[in-house]
Amino acid sequence: MTVATKTSDTTQERSAGLSPLQRLAVRPEIGAALGALLVFVFFSIITDRFLSPLGVATWLDDASTLGIMAVAVALLMIGGEFDLSAGVMTASTALVTALLAVHAGWNVWFALLASLVFALVVGAFNGWVVMRTGLPSFIVTLGTFLALQGLNLGVTRLVTGTVQVSGVRSADGYQSAGWVFASTLDIGEAHIQASVVWWVVLTALAAIILVRTRFGNWIFAVGGALPSARAVGVPADRTKILLFMGTAFAGWVVGSSNILRFASVQANQGVGLELHYIIAAVVGGCLLTGGFGSAVGAAIGALIFGMARQGIVFARWDSDWFMLFLGVLLLAAVLVNNRFQKRAERVRR
Repeated sequence: MTVATKTSDTTQERSAGLSPLQRLAVRPEIGAALGALLVFVFFSIITDRFLSPLGVATWLDDASTLGIMAVAVALLMIGGEFDLSAGVMTASTALVTALLAVHAGWNVWFALLASLVFALVVGAFNGWVVMRTGLPSFIVTLGTFLALQGLNLGVTRLVTGTVQVSGVRSADGYQSAGWVFASTLDIGEAHIQASVVWWVVLTALAAIILVRTRFGNWIFAVGGALPSARAVGVPADRTKILLFMGTAFAGWVVGSSNILRFASVQANQGVGLELHYIIAAVVGGCLLTGGFGSAVGAAIGALIFGMARQGIVFARWDSDWFMLFLGVLLLAAVLVNNRFQKRAERVRR
């Protein structure tokens, strides 16, 4: 742990001798920032609705829930792991909340607390199994993904007779809980959703943890060189378990926002979105090999998603082109990230 901190200090001392341009060039999120600027300028020119108050609120709303998850997934990827159950977790937490509030008659706040405990237990289980067995997190969380998907469908159909739960608006505590997770902030003519505020706050918190705390040093250490991190005393098991719990917590925030905003949830909701979270993190500068990345970059990666997806709608293009955009964006991000990492290593020598 002491050696890891000294290594970080040495890196900072070297970075202190760099010019402002060199410091900018070694930032993981610089490629995503340039990409976001390009997408913003492009859609601002070709469609009038993109920069309207309604347009801005729409693409920020689209990016927010993706961004909340992408930031947590980015921290986990920097720590050297993946979580394929992150997408289905948003539906699982929303279903737990809805079933307890609607069918068991719980106050919404108690239902939210129960779904939070459920999410954290699943996240801790993922981390514990990965560290205990040494199996790839890809395999472990794929199993969790399938188990949660089956649990969502089976329990929901058993209780409701369908694959949907609705009616949460009539539950006790809905008004106050809805204000926290699903209210709207009016700024001029723009109606900003609460999920945007959650996105900004959680991104700032994750960025501070990553670059300003000892735990942030541990994340880089366990993702970059796990045996070396263990050799110098970094609590690798605890660090990775907490990172898995972080993605589960983000899934709870998104699931809570969705169920309280739309008042209904489908049992198969969120399936497939885990790949979008990983792509947003990679676009934001995270390496698939771990040990390098940025929370702010992941948030920018989600912003690119939101702007592109809504920009295509505003331009009245066929939405099928969005998948082509995703593929090109992912390949470009991987190439750019590798180039920036090599440049950062050269500059720091």
